[in-house]
Amino acid sequence: MPTSAIDTLEGDAFVSKPLRHTNLFLKGRGREAMTPDDMAVLEDSVADVIAMPARKIVIRRDERVRYSSLLLEGVMCRYMDDRQGNRQIVAFHVPGDFVDLHAFPMRYLDHDVATLTPVRVATVGHDRLESILQHRPRLTRMLWFSTLLDAAMHREWVFRLGRLEADGRVAHLFCELHERLAMVDLVRDGMFRFPVTQIDLAEAAGITPVHLNRVLRSLRERGLMTFRSGEVHILDPKALRALADFDSGYLFGGGPAMNEKGA
Repeated sequence: MPTSAIDTLEGDAFVSKPLRHTNLFLKGRGREAMTPDDMAVLEDSVADVIAMPARKIVIRRDERVRYSSLLLEGVMCRYMDDRQGNRQIVAFHVPGDFVDLHAFPMRYLDHDVATLTPVRVATVGHDRLESILQHRPRLTRMLWFSTLLDAAMHREWVFRLGRLEADGRVAHLFCELHERLAMVDLVRDGMFRFPVTQIDLAEAAGITPVHLNRVLRSLRERGLMTFRSGEVHILDPKALRALADFDSGYLFGGGPAMNEKGA
């Protein structure tokens, strides 16, 4: 039986493999706190890489979950439906995100997970996560930190929906996406790809698609940003942040402070 990286050597004695799938995990958010061994262990824990089309439900609410997915390419979302079937998007996921890591301790989700664009995901079985939990305290803490980032973003989304007007909500959403995608080097000169529909954006902002269209036109006419055919261009970052009452602290750029022992 092959020996996994979890069961083998530690420190400098371990020879890591190239990080083909996990190189964006927590990039810009404290990834440097992970040791080369821990990076190699996480990479070795990837069971499979799966390509999925756009608009596919990946996990259904109350469905037993046995693996977690690290998003490599594309955009995914978490969402909930009301009794009339109207969707509320409660999270967008971009490359580098562990989309459903919280399903490891919970086993079931209280919401659905779906792709919005064609995606590639790396799957990590919950049996491997259990082994990491038992043998790798620093890596366990980083995975835990990843789930806490989701919680921090969720609280900010609640603030956005509850306290900001429509233009502020949309501005806040694009400020957040700009920050998150910049962390994984997917922003160039204020421009980035986010190829979702205006309906998707409206369902994340809690407004109608017609209202969303008006807001985007207003932001464009005020010289703040443009959104065309999945291309976002932030024209005036300072003014957009002011409109959004945006403070990026909740994204924890730089990551958690950890001493050499991960305590």
